[in-house]
Amino acid sequence: MIARTNDVALLVARLAVAALFLPAGIGKLFGLSGFAASLAGKGVPFPELLAALGVAAEIIGPVALVLGVVPRLTALLLIAFTVVATLIGHSFWAFPEAAQQTQQTQFFKNVAIIGGLLFYFVSGPGTYRVPARLLPRWGVPKAAGTRIARGRT
Repeated sequence: MIARTNDVALLVARLAVAALFLPAGIGKLFGLSGFAASLAGKGVPFPELLAALGVAAEIIGPVALVLGVVPRLTALLLIAFTVVATLIGHSFWAFPEAAQQTQQTQFFKNVAIIGGLLFYFVSGPGTYRVPARLLPRWGVPKAAGTRIARGRT
C-alpha cells in the first residue's frame, strides 16, 4: 500500500513540475524572437542560440517528466535550465531595492524547484511511467535474449 502511494505521489509530482515548465516553453516557442531579444537585452551572449536551447529544455524536459523516461538526465537538464534562468532573470542582488524582495522570492522559488528535481534525480519516476522496453535504444542494438532490469531508473 505504501509503495502504491509513493508511486502515485511521484506521478503527481512529475505532472506538477511538468505543468510549470511546459506551458512556459510552448509560450516561448511561439515568441522565440521576443525571448531572444529579452535575453539580448540582459546582455546574454548568443541570445538566439540560448533562446532555442532554453525552449528545447522547457519542452523536452517536461515531456520526459510526464512519460517518466531517462529520469536522471531529465532532472539534470531541468536543473541546468533552472539555474541559468534563475541567474539571468532573478539575481535579486542586482535589482533596485524596490524590486529586490520580489526577485528574491522568485530566486528562492527556483531554488525549491531545483530541490524537487534533485528528489526526482534520486527517487526516479516510480511505477507509473513508460516502460523502458517500449523505448528505442539510440545507437545500442539490443542483443537477442537480453532483458531489461526492472529497477527504478
